[in-house]
Amino acid sequence: MKLLRRIDRDAELWLLLVFYVMLVITMAIEVLRREVFSYSSIWGEEIVRYSFIYLAWIGAAAAVKERAHIRIDVIMHYLPQRPKTLVYIFGDLVMFFVAIIALYWSFETVHVSAKFGSVTDGLRISKVWFLMAVPVGFALIIWRLLQSFVRDCRSLKNGTPVYQGDTLFD
Repeated sequence: MKLLRRIDRDAELWLLLVFYVMLVITMAIEVLRREVFSYSSIWGEEIVRYSFIYLAWIGAAAAVKERAHIRIDVIMHYLPQRPKTLVYIFGDLVMFFVAIIALYWSFETVHVSAKFGSVTDGLRISKVWFLMAVPVGFALIIWRLLQSFVRDCRSLKNGTPVYQGDTLFD
């Protein structure tokens, strides 16, 4: 149980670290190869591109978890606790339904790629592995939204302040 809690707490952070390090190291190697040896590879550019895509989608889930996504919350400062919690719940529900629809449609691209056996130009690996970044990202977002919904409902029930995440200019 302790391991699951730790994974729940740190999974996105570790995945972000892995993809970021992979992106930076590969990019540095490719810059050196291009500038010193006047040679570059297709696979290096692909690794950087796909690492960035995974980085973006996992980062989106991490932002949902921490309520760090961009929002205009000036009105929230003037709302009492209960309406503020209800506004956050409403926002999470809207985002949840959009994420469900996006998850469903993101599998279409993966399905087509798998059906026709698309492979990447440089690595010659099935594109399914890289196209799965979008459904994986939306699945993580949905999971984090469900957790946020439960947390907000508890706050509403107990009358405690709703979790607002970090603000940008406080």
